[in-house]
Amino acid sequence: MAIFNKKKNIEMKTNPQVDAKNHILEKLNEKVGGTVYDNAILIPRFGYTIDIQVVKNEENNGVYNLQTIFIIRNDYLKDKDEPIIEPIASQGKDFDSALKMLIESFEALIWRPMKMMFDKGKALPISSNYLGQHYDYDLYVNSVVLMGDPERKPAMLIYYIKDVLSSFLGSKKYYWVRIFLARQGTKGTENYKQNIEVRVNGIVCPSLNKRFQPYVDSWKDQDIAVVEKQFAFIVNREEEDLCPFTKEQVVEYTRKTLPLMENCKSAEEAVEMKKQMDEFIGNPALSAEIRIFIPEILAKLTLGYNEGDDLFLLQPNPEGDDAEQKKVPVRFRKTQLRSYYYIQQVLIDYLSRTKPEKEKVQNIVFNSVTFRELRKHIGQPNEKLGRPVEAKDLFIPGTAYNINLDNYKVW
Repeated sequence: MAIFNKKKNIEMKTNPQVDAKNHILEKLNEKVGGTVYDNAILIPRFGYTIDIQVVKNEENNGVYNLQTIFIIRNDYLKDKDEPIIEPIASQGKDFDSALKMLIESFEALIWRPMKMMFDKGKALPISSNYLGQHYDYDLYVNSVVLMGDPERKPAMLIYYIKDVLSSFLGSKKYYWVRIFLARQGTKGTENYKQNIEVRVNGIVCPSLNKRFQPYVDSWKDQDIAVVEKQFAFIVNREEEDLCPFTKEQVVEYTRKTLPLMENCKSAEEAVEMKKQMDEFIGNPALSAEIRIFIPEILAKLTLGYNEGDDLFLLQPNPEGDDAEQKKVPVRFRKTQLRSYYYIQQVLIDYLSRTKPEKEKVQNIVFNSVTFRELRKHIGQPNEKLGRPVEAKDLFIPGTAYNINLDNYKVW
């Protein structure tokens, strides 16, 4: 079933007899009440733009299949907040019936909670406290969308994570949460499949996934695939976003830093690299984050070890001896630090598109603190495994880092 397919690259398939994108936009606009302009829907009264990509538009064995990716951007914060990206598939006896199902799915899953957010409807209050910062949010959520078993009575999925959700929220104006659960087959057999995925602003959060395992385990065995989905939108009550950098700037600075790191092979060169980075970035804190996280993230991507959702900021121990203060780790989530996933996106592109030489990647990874610790264990014999330890066998809760700057703030 497609719901269990995790392929990232989907071949574009179109039907030359139907201008699918225009048809979808026109029908979708009847629901959202915007303006179709330049192959997208503009909703100026709310400050949003809805774009789509038609991935599949074809008939197969008498069933018409539509698969569309919806891309929703905040026009005012497009440089600082990620777009909402949601693929939705539908089927029917012909294009019109598949399109009807597609629009209904979009309305139930995404548009209704978005409309609640726009209209400032009933919201659940959430507060976040971390590293001396406090934020208050409003959470808007709609009912669960169920597919595959009309007799099921799904639970309100957001309640499984509401008590910990605040620990994933930072200073951004908007957050969106996507919960996706799927199960098919008989548990304990080869035909059994399940998928549990919770994303915050598009980022998969493993610790939130675990919260749904008992719930999915409680579903009855069925040959058909059963799916439950829920979206929630979260609005920071702060009126203005004071973050001193944009996503585009982080992307630009990270790309500019990579060649420097590829060729940095001595302590003297590292000092010079820091100097250059501080100059072209102009923000010492952001410069330090990029310099620290490039090797750490690249180590995770290339070695394939398992890592949790956490970051650990090393700060002076207020109870330590003045002469020799030891650092203590303060825990928060990766989703609460904007630069982390901006940097990661660049590195994924760096590996897949640039395809750098192995030696250059290794030169960067060797600067990872995590890598230096893990290689003490990789290759060691393990009786329980019956073979030497591999990177994929190892798990670390997160990444520790240190910023030697006064008044450092996590954005």
